[in-house]
Amino acid sequence: MTVTLEVRDNVGTIRLDRPPMNALDVAVQDRLRELAEEAGRRDDVRAVILYGGEKVFAAGADIKEMQAMDHTAMVVRSRALQESFTAVARIPKPVVAAVTGYALGGGCELALCADFRIAADNAKLGQPEILLGLIPGAGGTQRLARLVGPSRAKDLIFTGRQVKAEEALAMGLVDRVVPAAEVYEQAHAWAARLARGPALALRAAKESVDAGLETDIDTGLTIERNWFAGLFATEDRERGMRSFVEEGPGKAEFL
Repeated sequence: MTVTLEVRDNVGTIRLDRPPMNALDVAVQDRLRELAEEAGRRDDVRAVILYGGEKVFAAGADIKEMQAMDHTAMVVRSRALQESFTAVARIPKPVVAAVTGYALGGGCELALCADFRIAADNAKLGQPEILLGLIPGAGGTQRLARLVGPSRAKDLIFTGRQVKAEEALAMGLVDRVVPAAEVYEQAHAWAARLARGPALALRAAKESVDAGLETDIDTGLTIERNWFAGLFATEDRERGMRSFVEEGPGKAEFL
């Protein structure tokens, strides 16, 4: 399989495995959507890692496959492409991208779907579609601008240039830079920590932030208020508050 889902310690790793560069062809895109939806459903998956292996995250779309498509074919395919990435972005659990080597084009857009990005010190990220006479088509013009701001996003999209890990960190495109050999280990530690947390509260936090970014402040506050009040009906809230009162902060264990 070109994409797999492996689960350990309640952490699901969605692994791209299409050597040599993990090019995101139609089969990979469709499989990503299937596994993102599966990870969202499974009770034994409480956090998710996106990973392309030790050498490369994903170097972009399969250009030869796209070259064969005409306008009519891409009108149909572009929706499925975006829906595959949106399925990853909407996994209702914490998601971390473990970025090694190249994360370009669709690879960068896939990393943008995560909640947190840990990059190898040799990573390179970018949106080079303009060099093909195109623009990003899997969410790059939208998620990148929301993450790093419109000016920085336009710089990367207009020029198609690649940024090294340290520059990506400085602009907020990634959240942590570590030695290449430690990327997956640190991503798993981050995910495993959150996998031990209150699942519904984490889902509420993610949906409140993400949905709030798409709307005005008053609507965002309503989303937050509804989730906040709703969590008072959960066992995790009872467990967390009881532990705080009886044992002090940070000692609650959630099921």
